[in-house]
Amino acid sequence: MSLPESRPANRLAQEKSPYLLQHAHNPVDWYPWGEEAFAKAAAEDKMIFLSIGYSTCHWCHVMERESFESPVIAQILNGHFVPVKVDREERPDVDQLYMNALVAMTGQGGWPCNLFLTPDLKPVWGGTYFPPAPKWGRPGFDGILLDLADAWKTRRGEAVRAGETLTGLLARGDSPPGAGGALPGPRVLEAVTDHHRRSFDPTWGGFGHAPKFPRSMALTFLLREQARTKDPGILPLVTRTLDKMAQGGMYDQLGGGFARYSTDEKWLVPHFEKMLYDNALLARAYLEAFQVTGRSEYARVAREVFAYLFRDMADPGGAFYSAEDADSEGVEGKFYVWTPEALSKALGPADAAVWAGIYGVAPGGNFEGESILHLETDLPTALVQAGKESAWWESARERLLRVRSKRIRPHRDDKILASWNALLVSSLVLGSRALGEPEYLRRAEGAYGFIRGKMFSGGRLRVSWRGGLSDLQAYLDDYAFLLAAALDLFEATFQPRYLEDAQFLHRSMAGLFGDGASGGFFFTGKDQKDASRLYARPKEGFDNACPSGNSVAALALLRLHELTGDGSAREGAEGILRAFAPQMEQAGVNFPQMLQAAQFLAQPRSEVFVTGEGAETGKLLAGLQRAFRPQAVLAYAATGQADELARFIPWAKDRPGLGGKPTVYVCRGFACQAPVHDLPSVLEAT
Repeated sequence: MSLPESRPANRLAQEKSPYLLQHAHNPVDWYPWGEEAFAKAAAEDKMIFLSIGYSTCHWCHVMERESFESPVIAQILNGHFVPVKVDREERPDVDQLYMNALVAMTGQGGWPCNLFLTPDLKPVWGGTYFPPAPKWGRPGFDGILLDLADAWKTRRGEAVRAGETLTGLLARGDSPPGAGGALPGPRVLEAVTDHHRRSFDPTWGGFGHAPKFPRSMALTFLLREQARTKDPGILPLVTRTLDKMAQGGMYDQLGGGFARYSTDEKWLVPHFEKMLYDNALLARAYLEAFQVTGRSEYARVAREVFAYLFRDMADPGGAFYSAEDADSEGVEGKFYVWTPEALSKALGPADAAVWAGIYGVAPGGNFEGESILHLETDLPTALVQAGKESAWWESARERLLRVRSKRIRPHRDDKILASWNALLVSSLVLGSRALGEPEYLRRAEGAYGFIRGKMFSGGRLRVSWRGGLSDLQAYLDDYAFLLAAALDLFEATFQPRYLEDAQFLHRSMAGLFGDGASGGFFFTGKDQKDASRLYARPKEGFDNACPSGNSVAALALLRLHELTGDGSAREGAEGILRAFAPQMEQAGVNFPQMLQAAQFLAQPRSEVFVTGEGAETGKLLAGLQRAFRPQAVLAYAATGQADELARFIPWAKDRPGLGGKPTVYVCRGFACQAPVHDLPSVLEAT
């Protein structure tokens, strides 16, 4: 990250993005993405050097220190190119297109994503991290710059033709063929489940080999598939993975929260940065596993993830920040690791020895001479083996957290992203339902209220907030994730205003991003800033580290239809699934979230309406909230108020409470069965 504040600031000093501000004092004459840079490239007949990253990206920091703070390299860049910096989290549309180009050119992607563009923004050549001079078999950045500058002068025709050919191919391949196909059925679901069986690591959990990523959406897909098929062989794929991830160093054993991924197969050595979206999605996976199995360890992990977010990532306004860096003091992982001596100083020799035995802290360590805390078994078993109670563990943990809090923290990206906050809202709502924690619901409503109250301008959702509202219009992901969050909040609070919000978001999403008869939604809105400058308008379905907007929209629209009977919502969802069905047939493993919408359609669905008052009704509702019923939607009205709710939920009309008892109507296709009055009967019917 940039240090010399005495150096004159460049144009990035006027930006709000923490990533762009990190580069504001580089000697590189950076431009933000926009017309000023494009006009300069055209006027001076120069290639654009486009560098995309984010503020907690380790290799982005390395390249900045080595190259972008180098006066020699800055002179070459400034003289021969127009340098442009992009924060991928603020401009996912730019990142998505040019990352696709990089992968097409080199076979791999990652950040920093560095590309050389023609003045009309067509990619010619690129790569990820470049060392300043040749190293590790990689060419030096200085030589690359001089070679490309010479090629632009002497072999420009080749570069232009290459860019035109590549963008033509990418533009044609960026969207699915259309909505004319069949809906994906059980055959696709079974094929994806079989893929996970084959790639499962029975020893350490997870799928495939190192590096291992926490595939949270694959785990929630498998939980639904286990519920759909009743196949007893599916659940162990999930539980083994969740157990080993929670025991490994990828999980912050002291402070809670997960790092991005593990560099090894054992989940021991992480890439230490923590992302809001990972923790939102993983909390959901642990909560759903708790609903299915009742295992308290899964509830503990979810609680600790939320505690980490409340402690370290919460904005006073109610929303949550984006990420924490892997590095502190320029060293990856330094904030998190321990030595026996450091433990002894913090806890005293006796307690330190016990803690070190539980968490694998030893002389020489397991990571560059120090130790990443990890467990060899689950925590309750480890405490029994050590002869200690949970109260001892809580006390020791608090003491160590106090000591660690005095270390120099990793950089925190404190911008607030609508999409990632919406993911967390949904997870917090699930936490409130599964664990009976009102505080989680309060926090969810606070984050949702921040987005609703501060991140709309002129009726249009914006991407981010940091000391004020971004001028960037939100993308499909922001709308789809917020729509799902509104539905989740309705099913927890039964407040009609959340259904009204969901209906507004559906209409807005269809108007801004919809593709009519072709089905599915474009990533960028029809009013999107700079959209005409990009070489394609993608319609993305793959679920990467985050689910795609189309994937989340598909399930959310199906739920909206089940609750309200809105036929256009179901048509929109089916349009998505039909559009992407051919891709799911070929590579369904890349669509774990979208396939959850296919699972929802592949079996009977239930609409559950509860009416009544008092403690008995509250107890029944709490039992329904705790249950894992992914095929059901839930509504409630107090006695005599069902007809008011029926303005939004037609199947709630004329559903009276009976005999002074809690009364539950379980409906299929909006046709309701005879009412029941107890939780076991409801669960059996759903």
